[in-house]
Amino acid sequence: MDLGRLRIDRDRLWRRLTDLGEIGAVHGPNGEQGCARLALTDADRDGRDLVVNWMRDLGLSVSIDAIGNVVATRPGSDPSAAAVMTGSHIDTVRTGGRFDGNLGVLAGLEVIETLEQHGIVTRRPIQVAFFTDEEGARFAPDMLGSLVYIGGLALEEALDARAADDDARLGDELARIGYAGPTPCPAAVAPAAFVELHIEQGPVLEDNGITIGVVTGVQGISWTEFTITGRSAHAGTTPMRLRRDPLVPAASIAVEARRLAGEMAAEIAGEIAAEIGGETAETGATGSQVATVGRFDVFPNLVNVIAERVTFTLDLRNTDDGALRRAEGHMMRFATAACELENCSLAARALARFEPVAFDDGMIGRIERVAAAQGNSTLRMPSGAGHDAQMLARTCPTAMIFVPSVDGLSHNIAEYTTPSDIDAGANVLLHTVLELANL
Repeated sequence: MDLGRLRIDRDRLWRRLTDLGEIGAVHGPNGEQGCARLALTDADRDGRDLVVNWMRDLGLSVSIDAIGNVVATRPGSDPSAAAVMTGSHIDTVRTGGRFDGNLGVLAGLEVIETLEQHGIVTRRPIQVAFFTDEEGARFAPDMLGSLVYIGGLALEEALDARAADDDARLGDELARIGYAGPTPCPAAVAPAAFVELHIEQGPVLEDNGITIGVVTGVQGISWTEFTITGRSAHAGTTPMRLRRDPLVPAASIAVEARRLAGEMAAEIAGEIAAEIGGETAETGATGSQVATVGRFDVFPNLVNVIAERVTFTLDLRNTDDGALRRAEGHMMRFATAACELENCSLAARALARFEPVAFDDGMIGRIERVAAAQGNSTLRMPSGAGHDAQMLARTCPTAMIFVPSVDGLSHNIAEYTTPSDIDAGANVLLHTVLELANL
């Protein structure tokens, strides 16, 4: 057959997305269909079992490594050739959607089923992987499984990670759900290439009427946990001058993070506008500083008691590592000063730190060419979110394909990508993988 006309089965891919999304399903009041499948929970086990069954139904050989990463392999005609890998993750955040991560894994299976249906043999093996704890929502850091897979984090350290919600040990939970596999990690052989299909998780593609985002890299990520300790006291009888309230500096730090991100984003937008002679605007496709206080825990959390302790997280991201370091330094100095003003103590703990990653130029160009040949509009853009692809980029040529997220939503039960956009992205993945597997 004319390989250029080869296409995936859109309905089959959508059915698998729907079936996997029912495991850990969360339903909203307005018909939203989300998913809560945190890493190494019972729901994660059930999701893993379903996907592994689909892999085996396709006749793929399935390996599970010591951190629970699952890799399914379709052999090629050259047994000595390194494999082309695609995939993502199937764990979600607590209020997640049905497309984040899942699309990349299930589209990879659809690529393989399409090749099987048409009897197409590739020179290189093709692998579909899903990695453990990509979200980092239960165990820090995020991208934990892929980081161990490429040797960036020691297996023993990862297995000793503790859950944020119940202090469960990762290794114990992995064994409990039956996914502490025998395959050693890091992986003995790096893939020949890695390509990941993912929803954008932002508004840029939809706002610009673009079908395919050609991802140039991933911005740097810094996660820090702050614990501020003051003195618990009665809310009615303690004069304001004698208070050591940790909520006061904690609140000011959250506000300062927002102010700093806006200031730095405006500076970057102004620089770009000066270069191109246009108006200053938000730099959605270009990348800029963002800052988020995502978790905020108060003890004892009572209406009539001045808090004793506040623990919260600060997530800073930037495409430029120097700018990210400046933001980190500024926030640490501000936090120290704010705590001194309230006579509170400050402890900071790094949860994760990843430098910005640039993807392979050849892979970027290939995806762009394949997408355009299929009649898709394209836009080169960085990723604001972390992905397993940024870990694989340390070991092999890597790039990503983005498809639009409706209203820019992700990590939200209202997350949605249309079937037509999923079809477009999966077909770009199909032909990108097919080309790479025949090199």
